[in-house]
Amino acid sequence: MILICFDIRDKKRLRNVAKTLEGVGQRVQHSVFECHLDSIELAALKSMLATIINPAEDNIRYYPLCPKDRPEIKIDGPGRITEDPDYHLL
Repeated sequence: MILICFDIRDKKRLRNVAKTLEGVGQRVQHSVFECHLDSIELAALKSMLATIINPAEDNIRYYPLCPKDRPEIKIDGPGRITEDPDYHLL
């Protein structure tokens, strides 16, 4: 799983980044997505997002989470831990 967090300054770019991420992951907070991607899918996503953002103003962070750490994920408040799908869309 990859945790993707972002800070986008422009509303139009913010909408485009969020819409792109909604196609590949689960929104868990306003600017945080959990995505189950392999290395090829992640590289393609990074390339796509790079065409949307302004690197002088915007920031996207990618945090890989090891499968062994999944049982350690805890949630306080509403929400659920996303499941790793049995398939990946290409």
